[in-house]
Amino acid sequence: MNYKIEGAIRRNRKNFIIFAILWVFIALVLVSPIAYGSHMAKLNGSFDIEVFIETFTSSMTNPLSTFGKVFSSGAASGFFSTLLVVTIFYSVFFFIGFVRSAPKNEYTDIEHGSSDWSQRGEQYQVLNRNEGIILAEDNYLPVDKRGNVNVLVVGRIRIW
Repeated sequence: MNYKIEGAIRRNRKNFIIFAILWVFIALVLVSPIAYGSHMAKLNGSFDIEVFIETFTSSMTNPLSTFGKVFSSGAASGFFSTLLVVTIFYSVFFFIGFVRSAPKNEYTDIEHGSSDWSQRGEQYQVLNRNEGIILAEDNYLPVDKRGNVNVLVVGRIRIW
């Protein structure tokens, strides 16, 4: 299970920053106009939809001043409650994307046919680094070797 979490983190490193920037953008451009518009619509006791739509549309054009108006007009509690709801939905979608990007098995993204099966040059006891039959990058089967030099090719033939 550990390889799934590590693989998902490795795949999504760049996306974490993008998701954080997008969350700040949503908080400024969407949540603050909603909070300010709903606060202004509730000033006379009941919720006035016309005031909300008018305030919301005018607040969308200048989100930074709206963000300041949220705190100066006393709509901060509405802002934080709306931000909490949006953050919960955003986190659910982020978590679903994170889980779906996890590798399916332990060998996902490992090059097939590489010399990753050996460590610290132990393959060169059998193979040659410079010349012979190409097996992988920097791995050759020497043709002047005494003994068995048969090659078994494992794979499939693709016919287009």
